[in-house]
Amino acid sequence: MSASATNPPVFNSLTLPNGATLPNRLAKAAMEENMAVAGHLPGEGIFNLYKTWSSGGTGLLITGNVMVDHRAMTGPGGIALEANTAIAPFKEWAKAGTQNGTQMWMQINHPGRQVYAAMGGQVLSPSDIALDMGKHSKLFGKPTPMTEMEIHELIERFAITASRAIEAGFNGVQIHAAHGYLISQFLSPLTNQRKDDWGGSLENRARLLYQIIKTVKERLPKEAVVSVKLNSADFQRGGFDAQDAIEVVQTLGRLNVDLVELSGGSYESPAMQGSTADGRTLEREAYFLAFAEEIAKEATMPIMTTGGIVRLPVAQKVLDAGIDMVGLGRALAFSPSLPNQWKISPEDKATLPDVKWKDKTLSAIATMAITKRQLQRMGKGKSPKLNSSPAFSLIADQIRLKKLIKAYRNRYPAV
Repeated sequence: MSASATNPPVFNSLTLPNGATLPNRLAKAAMEENMAVAGHLPGEGIFNLYKTWSSGGTGLLITGNVMVDHRAMTGPGGIALEANTAIAPFKEWAKAGTQNGTQMWMQINHPGRQVYAAMGGQVLSPSDIALDMGKHSKLFGKPTPMTEMEIHELIERFAITASRAIEAGFNGVQIHAAHGYLISQFLSPLTNQRKDDWGGSLENRARLLYQIIKTVKERLPKEAVVSVKLNSADFQRGGFDAQDAIEVVQTLGRLNVDLVELSGGSYESPAMQGSTADGRTLEREAYFLAFAEEIAKEATMPIMTTGGIVRLPVAQKVLDAGIDMVGLGRALAFSPSLPNQWKISPEDKATLPDVKWKDKTLSAIATMAITKRQLQRMGKGKSPKLNSSPAFSLIADQIRLKKLIKAYRNRYPAV
């Protein structure tokens, strides 16, 4: 079916396996906001940001990753939700994001080895394989292989965070098993070199993900959505690949997962920004569509994919390929009402910064810095700034992060 200005198919509703209905096929994919207030809590900036998005026409909002353990954070301005965390700010966050019939899911995560060394804290991983970022490798801590007790504690932490998210009023959770974070590290043979029940075969490497899903589903009411974000591939030679993803998605179907979002890459191979470490070429928009199309053929649950989508015809191309949901990430950082714009002017598109510095790591960090700068502007009630300088954004973000890191280390000196 071709899109039309009156009723493009991207605005059709979607009913998930558990009976929940999404008002349209457009989702805000997770972007790390780094906008927490003291105590890793959501505050006024986050509330304003999600009010903006909930009025922009996107049917589903997936939060930036919320940590299951404050001792392991992807950044000092990150949000954490644990057993004893105050629930009131999260209720306010859920209220802000579920206006206008919008659904809102909390993405829950543990970074594993992708923790900046300056943060201190726990740097856990299935094995002691450190990040290889070339000359930037020292920015990250050396990981410690997890013990059996730590693995079971982690599973419980995911279940607690999921339960508290539903308590706060979120419609569901997304378990982050992509982008090189901890669950993704267990899935990859490059980072998981264990010889016990948690390593070796794909079944063993995926055991952590499966156990987290089972435990989370046991704790949540049936109407709560349980979804997973999974790499279609790591885009590193010898890593988790498309065939692995197909097998995992088949098992997720048997576990009654409600939706799987397919992405790709990690800090070492930032495919989620359009760049790979193994030389494979991605689409200019909808980076992972070819992979998602193959995986979707084997899936029993709805499939979502994201990756650089800025135009309505490309969103329609995703649906025409048999994918059920279209994820919009950075497009909504620069054009927060893009879905509503498409209803009026289908030819509109979001304009994204294109940082092509020789140093790919710095390019990736600068791209994230520009994006976060727009989220911070919206949190203050301002409009995104489309001509932000990459260099200025990177420097400003580094200064801000240093202040946040100092505050984090002062708050948790023993971490």
